[in-house]
Amino acid sequence: GLHVDLSIAGCSDSDGEMMYSLDGEELWFADFINHRGVEPQPSFIDHISYVEGAYDNAVAQQQVCKQNLKTIREAMKDIPLEN
Repeated sequence: GLHVDLSIAGCSDSDGEMMYSLDGEELWFADFINHRGVEPQPSFIDHISYVEGAYDNAVAQQQVCKQNLKTIREAMKDIPLEN
């Protein structure tokens, strides 16, 4: 059958998110406060683990996201809100 695989990555000046899910169930997310990856899977399923370095990759992606956010803000600063 078909499955729905989803990843979410986003950032703001003060926060960030990185999460992977399968069929609507969260499999892994980056806990940037405690500096670790979390696999919140229930004990009654076959556990799915992510490769070593997944958290470090999420941290690196946050830096790229924040740099992109800064670049976009600078590029759009003089564009009027309405025409």
